[in-house]
Amino acid sequence: MAEKRNIFLVGPMGAGKSTIGRHLADELHLDFFDSDQEIERRTGADIAWIFDLEGEEGFRKREENVIYDLTDKQGVVLATGGGSVMNKDVRNRLSARGIVVYLQTTIDKQVARTQRDKRRPLLQNGEPEVVLRELAEVRNPLYEEVADYVIDTDDQSARAVANQIVSKIGLF
Repeated sequence: MAEKRNIFLVGPMGAGKSTIGRHLADELHLDFFDSDQEIERRTGADIAWIFDLEGEEGFRKREENVIYDLTDKQGVVLATGGGSVMNKDVRNRLSARGIVVYLQTTIDKQVARTQRDKRRPLLQNGEPEVVLRELAEVRNPLYEEVADYVIDTDDQSARAVANQIVSKIGLF
């Protein structure tokens, strides 16, 4: 039997990683994981609480551990947290263990998709558009560096993006 491949989704908050990841996993009959949801499941606490208690540094360490565990699996689709690419070891791990797809989106779409979401700690202090622009300046080059494929999510449904990923990868 052929080895099952992994697909790792990277990109900013609001790009649709979780929603697209679920569609993609269904389409390819793979297991789906979301690193943020897995952190919450393991800790019994939500991301905002972890940020409040441990700060971003503590959260990122938990995120790194979860990503390492999940990338040890075979046949998974993993939606990573938007900031996971800040860690070079995580970027290397993702590249070594699967196909990395950067889900690209505009700041305007991010603002629209995240405006009512109170579960995003980095957007709670400051003007969301300003925060998202600052994050994009630092993170977008890292998403591009690690990506095997780049897909624009702005004007497509989650299912259409998932189908586009399947077509581009062509390995399944």
